[in-house]
Amino acid sequence: MSTIAIIGAGIGGLTAAALLQRRGFDVHVYEQAKQFARVGAGIQQSSNALKVLRSLGLEQRLREAAFRPTSWDNREWDTGARKHELLLGDAFEQRYGAPYLLLHRGDLHAAVAATVEPQRLHLNKTLQDLEDDGSGVTLRFTDGSSTRAAAVIAADGVHSRVREWMHGAEAPRFTGRVAYRTTFPASLLKGAQVDDCTKWWGPDRHIVIYYITPQRDELYFVTSLPEPEWQNESWSAKGDMKQLRAAFAGFHPQVQTVLQACPEAHKWSLYERDPLPFWSQGRVALLGDACHPMVPYMAQGATSAIEDAAILARCLEEGGDYPEVFRRYEATRKERVSLIQLTSHKNQWMSARTDPDWVYGYDALTVSLAQRSSIAVPTLSLA
Repeated sequence: MSTIAIIGAGIGGLTAAALLQRRGFDVHVYEQAKQFARVGAGIQQSSNALKVLRSLGLEQRLREAAFRPTSWDNREWDTGARKHELLLGDAFEQRYGAPYLLLHRGDLHAAVAATVEPQRLHLNKTLQDLEDDGSGVTLRFTDGSSTRAAAVIAADGVHSRVREWMHGAEAPRFTGRVAYRTTFPASLLKGAQVDDCTKWWGPDRHIVIYYITPQRDELYFVTSLPEPEWQNESWSAKGDMKQLRAAFAGFHPQVQTVLQACPEAHKWSLYERDPLPFWSQGRVALLGDACHPMVPYMAQGATSAIEDAAILARCLEEGGDYPEVFRRYEATRKERVSLIQLTSHKNQWMSARTDPDWVYGYDALTVSLAQRSSIAVPTLSLA
């Protein structure tokens, strides 16, 4: 069987590799990083992601690594008055057929990476350019090496080199907002109590705080606040803790306790893009943040990439020429993902009574695929 190359070994790219490998495809992943690192970040994995990860045999490993909260609380920034509570735990699992888990992003990444045969992972491979000649795709890397594949799946993130090749260079739109995030030992709270998982809603800013281990010994938070003069897309830049604490002055004492205990946090600017007019060209297709990056206000970014991987694997398994398969994948996914992008952009998810069934009830392993033809699908603008 002809080789499929995947650019990017993030969660979406690795999930695609694992699913295709299990279906008998000869798949190879090319990642620019020299090694994988457990960077300080939490991640929420809802039932729609867990159903796919379960098919890779990962559910038990993730349950053992993750915190399974009883609810996702939404509270007023100062008084702590409840705006809306989403019941999780057993109630959520019974309703949607899979759990809602909170864990370290590095632990999720390591779990998915372990399902891909090591010889299929190629690190320190930065893509320089690619060429689709109709019969295959040639990939050239900055180290001077090259390879050829029957098709390419680009899971190379918000700064996708492949998206630029496909659509031309285009700067993402700065939202005027920045995010601070970090993980740190819960022991630094010195016994103070923190809710399982809470989003604290302020007039123009918010902070989400939750545990990421079953023992509740590691805590994570992520913020969003206006700071239009600071533009930096690096996830590794350090933020000024005094500035962060000042930005959340007046917030509930629980928030103050967490920020006072935290020793350091990373800071990055929040950018977004409108949904693309098309996700594939010839033998090349985009996946995850490469084609639908979104602000992190629904906790569905990585989950959407996991869903993409499942749908794309199913389309490839059913067969057809690559351009047709990729159009079918896009036609199946685009309306849903565009709506998630738009909903996340509005930043109102769970701020009041919310019907979450359309998000969490989705099953990428069983949902009907689009018909075998090029289907026009709506594009929703974030403007």
